[in-house]
Amino acid sequence: MMIRPVFIVLFPLLFLYSCNTRHERLFIYLNGFTQGTSYHITYNSPDSIDYHPHIKEIFEVIDLSMSIYNPESIISAINRGEDDVEPDDYFIEVFRRAMEISEMTRGAFDITVGPLVNAWGFGFTERENITPELIDSLRQLVGWEKVRLENRTIMKDQPGVILDMNAIAKGYTVDVVADFFDNEGVTDYMIEVGGEIRVKGLNRNNQLWRIGVDKPVDDPAAVSRELQEVLHLTGAALATSGNYRRFYIEDGQRFAHTIDPSTGYPVQHNLLSATVIAPTAMDADAFATAFMVMGLEESLEFAESNPDLEAYFIYDQNGVSAVAQTPGINHIIKR
Repeated sequence: MMIRPVFIVLFPLLFLYSCNTRHERLFIYLNGFTQGTSYHITYNSPDSIDYHPHIKEIFEVIDLSMSIYNPESIISAINRGEDDVEPDDYFIEVFRRAMEISEMTRGAFDITVGPLVNAWGFGFTERENITPELIDSLRQLVGWEKVRLENRTIMKDQPGVILDMNAIAKGYTVDVVADFFDNEGVTDYMIEVGGEIRVKGLNRNNQLWRIGVDKPVDDPAAVSRELQEVLHLTGAALATSGNYRRFYIEDGQRFAHTIDPSTGYPVQHNLLSATVIAPTAMDADAFATAFMVMGLEESLEFAESNPDLEAYFIYDQNGVSAVAQTPGINHIIKR
């Protein structure tokens, strides 16, 4: 598993092609920062209603629930082993879905992988001196089966187990904002938080929303970006995970930030990025993460057998980028 890179949405494309051709369609654009990342939201509001204050409240509540960077959050208190910590409804919904996806992916998705991610230098601590003994000891604290929910209380098999919902919480945040818009009667919107996206209706030009997928170019500073593909979406969510931005090279060996919970080591397969389209951003977020652990063949088979998912994979084939995809992607790509 991994700390997620930000999936690049081609916002210039979204708005460059968006001329207000219908007088009654008025789109409002919002942006800012939450959960340690940026967000961009655009929605159709003929009445010019500014929902930004309500959306900021959603961000604050979810941050207080699941942000490992907020010492006052529920998840931080659980990780410290404090007594009588009762998760809120947001936490419980995400935790339950995380456990379901962990079971579905046989542990490729695992919200307890944080100690390994930190040890390899891809978390919020300095990289440690990696030895087989260290990995073996940390693996004793990793495993989705080591945590469970009992009567609104998180139970751990060992005190040292910590939770990190970073690979699913941003997607869930997108879904909560989408639900808010739906309840308010907003019919056209695009919501993006840290690269996790959900769209509904049409853009200003009365066309499907256009989302760019980056070419997997080794570029840790994200200076050089090219589009691999443009996906045309509505009524769906999308997330991308990749190994081409967060990595380091030591003694001639490349270490990517995707950590396999079952081995404790960075994955070594040829999958460069996985883009997942799902009904919810929470699912797209989590499955994109899991697929980067599972590798190309297993992920493609999994996606093809799940009718709720479509997937677009970029992988290395003898030094050249190649593409694999589920059949439904053909209806989403328009050239």
